[in-house]
Amino acid sequence: MNEKLYSIGEVAKICNVSKKALRFYDKINIIAPDFVSEENKYRYYSKENLLAVPVIKYYKQMGFKLEEMKEFLESDSYEVHERGFRKKIDELRQQQENINVANISVSDWYDLILEAESVIQNNVTEVSVKYIDCVDVCYMEQIFEFPCDYMEKIINIQWTNYLESINHEITGPVYILFENAEDKLAHKNTKMFIFQRGANYVDESKTMTIGGRMMLSAYHIGPHETLNETYEKIYKWADDHGYKYGKSSLERYVTDYWTIRNSDEFVTEVLIDIVK
Repeated sequence: MNEKLYSIGEVAKICNVSKKALRFYDKINIIAPDFVSEENKYRYYSKENLLAVPVIKYYKQMGFKLEEMKEFLESDSYEVHERGFRKKIDELRQQQENINVANISVSDWYDLILEAESVIQNNVTEVSVKYIDCVDVCYMEQIFEFPCDYMEKIINIQWTNYLESINHEITGPVYILFENAEDKLAHKNTKMFIFQRGANYVDESKTMTIGGRMMLSAYHIGPHETLNETYEKIYKWADDHGYKYGKSSLERYVTDYWTIRNSDEFVTEVLIDIVK
């Protein structure tokens, strides 16, 4: 045998790969040694096999699994590579989309935690007039029944199941729009819409637009069962400052059961329409 052969240790050192990895490549028949000593079972590799290691590393960089690489390494056809690469491109695009959704969702939740901490630390509970940006949201109509269970309405199984059924992923806080806030304050059943902002595309027929107008706003710190106090504060402030308000209201749950179990630390923003 005139061709120089490299021991497994030499291949490991030259190619910066572990001997364990080389043994595994042999086991699954990706890089088999050219010669195995009968005496001590040592593996020896030709230069051609040694040069396969960088190719495998590059396939790994591209996200290919070992079993996928094997097909490429054994193929003499462009067709095999074309088919495999096209499939991998589709997989990577989906992974990229999933990572993007995860990044948006984590970042939005982190921002909500910072917002809640700032509201609590600075005791920001005064009433203000603010512009609510226009945004398209996915929604579901439900009935807010009394006696109410806020936890069940916010961690809303029907809502979660609906989002899964339309393959839609959401981000940011849960909102509930009450069609008649006065009925809610009087503990009367009222129509509600639960909604959240989308983290990926959803059919326009399944969305509605909110915001794009000025609203009365106040943060509420504490359990949801005491939210009426903030409603009454907003109504009184509006009367004192000459504002007319509409029937509907929004509750934006900055932090709630999703984030923390101590209801005294819940932060909710109550928003009420201003009418001319």
